Amino acid sequence: MKDEQPMQTFEHILDDGKLSSTQILVVLISFLLMILDGFDITSMSFVAQRVSEQLQISPTNLGLVFSVTLAGMMLGAMLIAPYADKIGRRKMLIASVIAIGLSMFLTGLVTEFWQLAFLRTITGLGVGSMLANITALTSEYTPTKYRSFSVAIISAGFPLGATIGGIIVVPILPTYGWQIVFFSLGIATLVMAVVVYCLVPESLQFLKTQGTDNALKQVNGLLVKMQRNPISEFVVDSQIKINKASVLTLLSPQFRTKTIQLWLTFLFVFISLYFLLSWLPKLIINEGLSESDSVFSAVALNGGGVVGSLLLGWFAANFGLTKLIGIFLSISGLAMLSFGLLFEYMNLFVLLFIIGFLLLGAYVGLYSASAKMYPTEVRATGIGWALGLGRFGAVIGPYIGGLLITYGFSMQLNFAVFAMPLILAAVFVFQLKVR
Repeated sequence: MKDEQPMQTFEHILDDGKLSSTQILVVLISFLLMILDGFDITSMSFVAQRVSEQLQISPTNLGLVFSVTLAGMMLGAMLIAPYADKIGRRKMLIASVIAIGLSMFLTGLVTEFWQLAFLRTITGLGVGSMLANITALTSEYTPTKYRSFSVAIISAGFPLGATIGGIIVVPILPTYGWQIVFFSLGIATLVMAVVVYCLVPESLQFLKTQGTDNALKQVNGLLVKMQRNPISEFVVDSQIKINKASVLTLLSPQFRTKTIQLWLTFLFVFISLYFLLSWLPKLIINEGLSESDSVFSAVALNGGGVVGSLLLGWFAANFGLTKLIGIFLSISGLAMLSFGLLFEYMNLFVLLFIIGFLLLGAYVGLYSASAKMYPTEVRATGIGWALGLGRFGAVIGPYIGGLLITYGFSMQLNFAVFAMPLILAAVFVFQLKVR
């Protein structure tokens, strides 16, 4: 081990040397949490038909259940996640995972609409907070060269969880009922809370923002564990002067233009994405196909998203990140706009796989873009507000979708309506120019 020496740029403290087991563990646990969250959030769409029949919930009220879940994610990202810039990524992550696990388990016990709406709101709050913090934590434990790819890997866990969830739900739903889905997910999530408590360390870059002797001691302990040189002091980057993490900081002249562009991109992407995630199985059933076909349609969409997410993250190292996101969004919008025509010549599941590849790939890419846009001092706040305001669109999408389905709009017409936000999102993301 070399003598202690001050670092020149703390953001790049992990750029030299091989990936350590600690870094790999952080990415792995983050990935597993994302898989669970993907299943947690889309679980309601898989069982929507049975829940609607058993609890006698109308399509409009079922749309409200989808919307309050996403409203919770919005508020969790905007109001709860930013506290991680003050108390730490690890503490906020543990609290969020516990809230998700408890609310998921209790959802299996509901007998009334209001109980379902309340518990899904709590789940949304926990997931919204967790997504922002897990993105920041992964970004801060990954070398700069692989940052976009590592965030893409963990973010791909979300559609992967939805994909695995659909495969699991198909055989167990007729035999064990919809309640077992929530009981199982609740227990698995609570187990992961214990895993996070035991194995996930605090972010090095967050500890640097604390600037205390104890924080320096913790950083050096982690650096030695990761086979890096310890440091003698925290070096302040004179180019970044941020006194307090808040939304006002995001709207300061330093960040304002790109922040607004990022918010609008997330908003329009989420309108279309969460319409699909919430209503696709129901639309498939309305077209006269089976319940199994409806679940496998969601599997195809999310399966395409897993592949698209990983490929976009990999290629982003050589091409402009937001340029790729813009291309993905443009083509996915055109595919949805011409869905009715394409459906006549292509297999439904193949077409949905392609749309998922493009749309969910672009969505995951936005996580990487938001993590790279902001410095450590406001990273969780920046990601949280981007996700939060984006999820305002995620509240609108499923609710409008519910109204359109109630009024008898066909699947093809629904797809054409929700293609428009993707075209608008592509316009804004091309202007971000984040590599």
